[in-house]
Amino acid sequence: MAYDFNVNEVFEMAIQIEANGANFYRKAAELQKEPDNKAFLEKLARMEDKHKVIFESMQKEVSEGEKQETVFDPADELSMYLKAMADNHGGEGDPDIVDAFTGEEPIEEIITTAIGLEKESILFYLGLKDLVPAKYGHDKLDHIIKEEKMHIAQLTGFLKKIKA
Repeated sequence: MAYDFNVNEVFEMAIQIEANGANFYRKAAELQKEPDNKAFLEKLARMEDKHKVIFESMQKEVSEGEKQETVFDPADELSMYLKAMADNHGGEGDPDIVDAFTGEEPIEEIITTAIGLEKESILFYLGLKDLVPAKYGHDKLDHIIKEEKMHIAQLTGFLKKIKA
């Protein structure tokens, strides 16, 4: 049985993923001994906070038709399902990755890991595009993907500066 998502549900996941991303950088920052690296990771956490705000703003523009529920949910379990999908999609902010950090990782490794996780998030959103029909806001997923691509570009730029 196929399940269609609406774009509002995707924004719920995107917002959770950004919150997870901010948490990822804050936890990585806590483990850093080098003050500059700690400050840099805290800056990246604030960037994730800003991305969350961007997605929250975009979500406010979703029409009522695009918010229409696509499944019967009498027990109101959909929000738990969406949170679980966001937490376990294997991309940006993956709690298992940051929990594996020891504090001995070079900053370059953390940023390279983050870039890989961002790429996984893009693949996640591309997969969701197939599950969001046009009438439920399919086109708005392109905005989410564009934001994630910009984040990869920013992280790649930071990585080049660090390596220079």
